[in-house]
Amino acid sequence: MEENLRDWIKPGQAIRKQKTDRAVRTLFFLAALISGSCIVLITFFILMKGIQPFLPNYAYGTVSLKDFLFGTLWRQDQGVYGVGFIVINTLISAFGALLLAFPISVLTALFIVKIAPKPIKPFMKTVVELLASIPSVVYGVFAAGVITTLVKTLAAYSGVSTAGGSSLLAVILLLAIMIFPTITSLSITAIEAVDRDLELGSLALGATATQTHFKVVLTSAKSGIFAGAILGIGRAFGEATAVAMVAGNKLFGPTFNLFDITRTLTSTMLAGLKETTGLDYDIRFSVGLVLMAVILISNLVLNLIKKKVGNMN
Repeated sequence: MEENLRDWIKPGQAIRKQKTDRAVRTLFFLAALISGSCIVLITFFILMKGIQPFLPNYAYGTVSLKDFLFGTLWRQDQGVYGVGFIVINTLISAFGALLLAFPISVLTALFIVKIAPKPIKPFMKTVVELLASIPSVVYGVFAAGVITTLVKTLAAYSGVSTAGGSSLLAVILLLAIMIFPTITSLSITAIEAVDRDLELGSLALGATATQTHFKVVLTSAKSGIFAGAILGIGRAFGEATAVAMVAGNKLFGPTFNLFDITRTLTSTMLAGLKETTGLDYDIRFSVGLVLMAVILISNLVLNLIKKKVGNMN
C-alpha cells in the first residue's frame, strides 16, 4: 500500500514541477518579448521620423543626406543642418571623459576591494552607488556652477578666454564624473570575482602585494573592467541634459580647443524639441539615428577590443 502511494506521489510531483517550469519559461519569454518589442517600436518610430527630411515628397523641404552627414555647420535659422562635426565633437568628449575616468575608476575599485580597511569598504561602496543614482540635471547644475568656474580659472591662467566656462573641457570633466560610478561599480564586481588562490599563489612565489594587485588581480579582472568601460562610454554618448548646460552649442566645427564651446548629438536633439512639427523637429530624429549608429559602431569596436584584451595572457 505504501509503495503504491509513493508511486502515485512521485509522478504527481514531477508533473507539478514540469508545469511550474513551463509557467516560468513562459513568463520569462513574455518579459523578453515585451522588452524586445519596446526596442523595436522605439527604433521603428525614430527611423520613420528620421528619414522623412531626406525623402523627395517631404512636406517641409528636402535636406541633402550628404550635406547632413558630412556638414560642418548647424544653423536651424537658415535651414542648414550638418551633423558631421557634431559626431566628431561627441566622440572627442565621450572618449576624452573615458580616458580621464577609466584609470581613476579602476584604481578606486582596487582600493575598495583589496586595500581599504574593512570598516571603510561598505561606506565607499555606498558612496559609489549614490553617485550612480544622482539625476543628470543635478550633475548639470553642479557643472554649471563649479566645473565652469574651474575651467574659467584655468583659462585665465592660460591666457585664454571662454564663454563663461562653457567649453569642451567642461563637458569632458562633467562626463568623466558621471561615468566614474558606472565603471567603478563593475570594476569592483570584476575584482571581487578573482579567485583568491591566484593572489595567494603570487604572494607565495615572492611577489609583493602591489605586484599581485596589478599583475594578477587586475589582469584576471580585465574583461569585466573593460565591460564597465563600455557601459561608461555608452552613458557618456547618451547624456543630454547635463551636457547641454555646459556645452555652449557651437554652430560650426569640429571643436578641438578644450576651452572653446562645443556641441554634441544629444545636446543638439534636446535644444530643438520646442516644436512639435516641421523640419526642425523631424531633423532631431535624424540626429537620433546618427547617435544610435555611433553608439552601435563604438560598442562593436570596443567589444572586439574587449575580446582581444580578454584573450591576452
